[in-house]
Amino acid sequence: MPAILWLWCLFSQLLNPKMAQSVTILSIGPARALDSLIQDYAYRAFILPRTGIPYDGTVPSNLTGIQISAMRLRTGSLRSRGVQRYKEFEIPRGVMEDSYVERLVLVYQDLGNLSTKYYVLPGYTYIAPVLGLLAYDAANLSATNLPELNIKATGSPILIHFRDVKSAPAGSSPRCVWIDLNGWVNFSSPVSGNTCSTVGQGHFSIVMDSIAPSPAPDSPSPGPASAGEGEGGTAAIPRPVIMEKSEGNKKAWIIVGSVVGGLALFMVFAFLTLWTQKLKQRQKMQQMERSAEVGEALHMASIGIGKAPVAMVTRTRPVLETEYAT
Repeated sequence: MPAILWLWCLFSQLLNPKMAQSVTILSIGPARALDSLIQDYAYRAFILPRTGIPYDGTVPSNLTGIQISAMRLRTGSLRSRGVQRYKEFEIPRGVMEDSYVERLVLVYQDLGNLSTKYYVLPGYTYIAPVLGLLAYDAANLSATNLPELNIKATGSPILIHFRDVKSAPAGSSPRCVWIDLNGWVNFSSPVSGNTCSTVGQGHFSIVMDSIAPSPAPDSPSPGPASAGEGEGGTAAIPRPVIMEKSEGNKKAWIIVGSVVGGLALFMVFAFLTLWTQKLKQRQKMQQMERSAEVGEALHMASIGIGKAPVAMVTRTRPVLETEYAT
């Protein structure tokens, strides 16, 4: 039953565009290198750190426009109390970390005007800067190149209240985007207004579909400015079609097909196992019945108040010793 329910949820995500769905994988090598650099500079902001207080850091001159911050927390306090507001993030109770550490550091990122440099989404336009929330171990505040901890919300989701959001054109549908640390891009509808939700760490923003330029109307009479013909004319270059959605849906259907096939194979294997056990039991019962039929049945005779098996005939008749005397 749980497997069937899980499959139904997966199909619902594929068929309902308003629900979260993974589309494609980005090449995020430079972005991951930026995460490591920001972790180093964010930890430098801790001079005399106090638990639960955010400390804004500074970045190198070549990263001007990026804002960073760091806040040290106790893991138990994060799980039991959460964080009411950390920049744009609202962290509820129930956020846990897989491998236990006593303290952790939440590093905040606002990539600002460099968002599109590190996170390119073909076919989409950012209407809000990319924000990041990553967790690291706080055992050594001078460490660099630390691996991220795996935090996740087990109860209510983490909310992101975006502040610098551009107005979307009429008729467009802004969508929340969550890019995890492996490059998976997940889309979902806003919770309300400019608020998005997530259950894990990563990078977040609000996007809308890119608006393709409308084709130029056909000119009734050819002229020197006509595109594609005549000397001096330049042929219009068609805009490449973005295939991320179809490719993502194809990958999702492949995953669904693999899961369904594996589940069907498991059910067939379980059926064959049960059928083999039943067959062995049936053969054993038949063998016992044949053994009972071949054996010699003993007659019962009443002895006193009970019954006991007795032989009707003897195999060797008794002979007196005197019969052998000559």
